Amino acid sequence: MKKHLQDSLVIGFALFSMFFGAGNVIFPPYLGLESGPEWLLGFLSYFLADIGLAMLAMFAILRQGSPDGITARIGKVPSTMLMCAIVLCIGPMLAIPRTAATTYETSLAPLVSGFSPVLFSVLFFLLILLLCVRETAVVDIVGKILTPALLIGLLVLIVIGVVHPIGPVGEQPLVENVAATGIEAGYQTMDVLAAIVFGYIILKSAREKGHAESGAQIRVVSGASLVAGVGLLVVYLGLTYLGATTARFFDITVDRTYLVVSIVRNLLGSAGIILFAVVVALACVTTAVGLVSACADYFAGLSGGRVSYRLLVCIICVFSAVVSNFGLNEIIAIASPILSVVYPPTLVLIVLALTGQRIRKDWVFRLAALGALAVSLLEVLRTYTGAELAFLDLLPLSSLGFGWVVPAAVCGVIGALLPGQTSNRP
Repeated sequence: MKKHLQDSLVIGFALFSMFFGAGNVIFPPYLGLESGPEWLLGFLSYFLADIGLAMLAMFAILRQGSPDGITARIGKVPSTMLMCAIVLCIGPMLAIPRTAATTYETSLAPLVSGFSPVLFSVLFFLLILLLCVRETAVVDIVGKILTPALLIGLLVLIVIGVVHPIGPVGEQPLVENVAATGIEAGYQTMDVLAAIVFGYIILKSAREKGHAESGAQIRVVSGASLVAGVGLLVVYLGLTYLGATTARFFDITVDRTYLVVSIVRNLLGSAGIILFAVVVALACVTTAVGLVSACADYFAGLSGGRVSYRLLVCIICVFSAVVSNFGLNEIIAIASPILSVVYPPTLVLIVLALTGQRIRKDWVFRLAALGALAVSLLEVLRTYTGAELAFLDLLPLSSLGFGWVVPAAVCGVIGALLPGQTSNRP
C-alpha cells in the first residue's frame, strides 16, 4: 500500500507538471481579467472544460487499457485519422511549439532583451532532441524534483497576491459570456487531448514501477490523477484571482504573457521574475520531452517500425521549431478553429468509453462522434467565414459552446436502434 501511495504521488506530481508546462500558466490570469467580478464562474467553467474533462480522459484510458481504446469503436480508418489529428494537435502542430514559445516569452524575453527567437527555438529543440533520444527518466525527475519546487513557487506567488492584492477586482466583466469564455479557454489548454497522449507515458511508468496487473495500474493512475487534479485546481484558482485583481492596470487588449510577467514582477520583484522564469522553463522543457517522446512512439508504432523512433523525434523537433517562431498569440489563434473541430468528437468518445462495457453496438460510437463532428464543423464555418447558419443558435447549450451535445446524443440513439451485430469488445 505504501508503494502504491508513493508511486501515485510521484506520477501525480509529474502529471501536474506536464499539464502545467504546456503553457497553461498564461490562460487563468487572462481569464480572471476578462471575467472581473465573475472570476469564480469563469474559473469553474475553465476548470471543468480543462482538468475535469482531462481526468475523465485518464479514467477512460484506464477503462480501455490504452489511449487507442478510446477511438477504436468507430472503425480502424476513422480511429487512426482521429488519433493522428489528436497527436498532431498535442504534438508538432500546436502544443509542442507552444512550450517553446511560452518559455521564450515568459522566461527569456523578460530577462534578456533582443535575444533571437529563431536562435532560441534551435537551442530549445536541440535540448529536447538530446533528452528524447537518450530517453531520460522524465517522470521520476519531474515528479521528485521539479514539481515540488514548481508548486512551492506558485503557492508563494498566490498567497502573496491574496494577502496583498495588486488592486481591486474589476467592477464588470470585459466579455459578454463569462462561462463560454471560460470553456473556450479550457479548450485552448488542450489538456483533454494531452491526457490521451500522456496516457502512454503514465501507463508505461506505472508498469515500469512494477504495477503489472490492471487493478494495480488503476489504483496508481487514479491516485496520480487525483493528485494532479487537486494541484491544478488550487493553482489555477489562485492565478485566475490574481488576474482579476489587475483590472485597474490592464484591459482586454493586453498580451497574455505580458500580463503574467507583470503579475509576478509586481508581487515578487525582479528576483521573483528570475525564479519564475526558471521553474516555468523547466516545466515547459519536461512537457516538451514527454510530448515529443509520446508522439514519436505513436507514429513509430503506426508505421509498424518502418520509421524509427529517433528519426521521428528529429522530424517533430524540426517542425515544432519552425512553428514556435509564429509566436504564442499566433499559435493560440491557429489552435482555436482546429480544437473546436477535434474536441467534440473526442469528448463524445471519452464519455462513451467510460460506459463502453454496457454499449455493445459500435454504431452508437460512430454516429455520436459523427454528429458532434458535423455540428462543430458548421460552428467553425460560421465563426470564421460569416456563413448564415442561424439554426445553430436553436441547439440547446449552444450559447456555452456545447451545441454539439444534443445532436451527438440523438445520433447515438439512432445508432443504438440500427440493426446489426453487437461488438465483441469488452
